[in-house]
Amino acid sequence: MKIQCKVNGAPVELDASPDEMLLEVLRRELALKSVRATCGVGICGACTALINGAPISTCIFLAPLAEACEITTVEGLTGCEADAVKRAWIAHDVPQCGYCQSGQVMSATALLKEIKRPSDHDIDLAMNGNLCRCATYIRIRAAIHDAAKLLEG
Repeated sequence: MKIQCKVNGAPVELDASPDEMLLEVLRRELALKSVRATCGVGICGACTALINGAPISTCIFLAPLAEACEITTVEGLTGCEADAVKRAWIAHDVPQCGYCQSGQVMSATALLKEIKRPSDHDIDLAMNGNLCRCATYIRIRAAIHDAAKLLEG
């Protein structure tokens, strides 16, 4: 079946079977490798993309549901929140192995678009669906706080 949507700001037509997950389609059809195939059950967050602005695990999101949606992956992530997150990530040396980072950045950016000055509790809730096997959670939280400060200034 054909799916009409926007991916990273560009209109696209994707081929997918009715039971295929969006993760598989984005990787196959558009070669978007930032949506990582890891757990396959929606618990690790490495495949996170923004769908109509909300962070979603693409490994459990049926591709046909993306019809008429706006999908953003790290490759197309722009805006002041995204820029602040990326700068803070580098300043805090957040990535170690880097495998989870695209999902972490997507969730952090979505959080800052919704809550300009998140508390630790807000951050914990927003980042709950993103696991880091290197356990850089303290640096992730500090980077999000700094990104929020960058947005203020």
